[in-house]
Amino acid sequence: QVQLVESGGGLVQAGGSLRLSCAASGRTFSDYNMGWFRQAPGKEREFVAGITWSGGRTLYVDSVKGRFTISRDNAKNTVYLQMNSLKPEDTAVYYCAADRSWGVIYSTPSHYEHWGQGTQVTVSS
Repeated sequence: QVQLVESGGGLVQAGGSLRLSCAASGRTFSDYNMGWFRQAPGKEREFVAGITWSGGRTLYVDSVKGRFTISRDNAKNTVYLQMNSLKPEDTAVYYCAADRSWGVIYSTPSHYEHWGQGTQVTVSS
């Protein structure tokens, strides 16, 4: 079992930046690929970015490419999402999730076994 706790959300103006963190505890963090998802009111949960267990490969949804960067520090059991050039449409609750699929980064929520409680990101125009 892995416990995940997100932090770093908040209110920011359009064009600003935020850095989300997700701290893991429990089982070996490096056993898991990690993903960031988001869910806006009235919408389905959406894949944002993923990273393999080693950090060697990443995957992004097209709408955040060039603006968001996912990274991880296995020594600190933490995955990060650096978000730059934020837009009002990035407003959502952001969740981190853990998946033991190793080499493949999945973008569907059903592949992820463990989830954090979420952190709110609000981008004002």
